[in-house]
Amino acid sequence: MLRKLLIGFGCIEIVRPQPVLDMCERIGLQNPEDVQLRERALWGARLEGLLFVWLLVRGREGSTLVSALLALAGTVLVLLPQPVIELSQRLVYENTDDLEVKPWIEPAARALGALYLLVVVLSVRSDDDAAEDAEIATA
Repeated sequence: MLRKLLIGFGCIEIVRPQPVLDMCERIGLQNPEDVQLRERALWGARLEGLLFVWLLVRGREGSTLVSALLALAGTVLVLLPQPVIELSQRLVYENTDDLEVKPWIEPAARALGALYLLVVVLSVRSDDDAAEDAEIATA
């Protein structure tokens, strides 16, 4: 069930990334109405959604490189969120000096990192479940 929800979220992020970015801005910024998005921000959100869908549908078959990169990003976000927050703000917004972050931005970034790790774990687990089902079917 969780896999299906995350696949659905990834599909929404691919097709309509703006509402997802708006939600993230409301969660993390005091002044979301003052932000100036770079054009590539929407493509970055689409890429994130695509990675979620790719891994959750294809599992390890999809790409071990993609799994490793998402796991690395998740681990860094969980352990060292502040540098990633600063980097992502520079990549996503034109006016980074004007951004006023909310006090819970670091826990929110850690939660995003945990979400990345969850996607990786679920993609691996789906492969293990499929292998077990194949073994049961041949027995």
